[in-house]
Amino acid sequence: MTPPPATLPSAPLTVAAVQAEPVPGDVAGNAAAAARLVARAADAGARIAVLPELFLTAYHPPTLAADPAGTDVVAAGDRTVDDPRLAPLSAAAVAGGISVVIGAAVRHPDGRRTISSLVVDRRGNVRAGYDKQQLWGDERELFVPGTRGATLLVDGWRLGLGICYDGCFPEHGRAAAADGAHGYLCPSGYVVGSEHRRDLYYAARALDNTMYVVFANSVGGTDPWRFNGGAAVHDPEGRTLARGADTGEEVLVVTLDPAQLAATRAAHSMLLDRLPDQGPTRLSLLG
Repeated sequence: MTPPPATLPSAPLTVAAVQAEPVPGDVAGNAAAAARLVARAADAGARIAVLPELFLTAYHPPTLAADPAGTDVVAAGDRTVDDPRLAPLSAAAVAGGISVVIGAAVRHPDGRRTISSLVVDRRGNVRAGYDKQQLWGDERELFVPGTRGATLLVDGWRLGLGICYDGCFPEHGRAAAADGAHGYLCPSGYVVGSEHRRDLYYAARALDNTMYVVFANSVGGTDPWRFNGGAAVHDPEGRTLARGADTGEEVLVVTLDPAQLAATRAAHSMLLDRLPDQGPTRLSLLG
């Protein structure tokens, strides 16, 4: 794996990590709620907002299984999405001059169904930006995994895209860093009882790769799909700059600093020092 590009952003970037409770199956209503949250983030100065995994449908497998036609958004061959239910969200992006990353169930022209992050740009255009590669448990019964990573470019910042379980794999964050990512955006759906892992994985991905991590999560719902909030932004040393409560709606707005990114990477040069591999064989020892 080659070292990442040395170029760093020239200016800070203000981001928003969102936690909120969507309504199962109500794509239009959840898009309207997202538009309200995006406007709130833009009013606070954010240039990009990250909302939870499957926010447009809610992470509710029974609903996703019962009504795929009603819960999916359809992507064209070029991955563009034209769905009138998303009009309020596009309008909020245009009005606020803000980019949006939001979770959705996406149907592709070849029939594949993926857990994806939609990217809404500042012109209101919607694309299926990234398809989740690491599916968790019963997700495999409803969806197929994505086959490639993705990097979003915003104001000179390179932002790797992951979704929930992707971030549990060090290799996924490292692949983003190897592509030159300065940050890693992870819409997620962590349930009550998983707080320890929620708080550990994404801070670790930040430190592993000396990059910022923006983690969004749902709240509310009913067991076994009751979510625990804790949206957060971590700095390149894995320190938490902001964290939401375990309950309630929040929009966390944090400014990412290229000077801190540069200083961290100068002091902690893991990305440059890592070996191309750990050797062709391992030595077995007897104790």
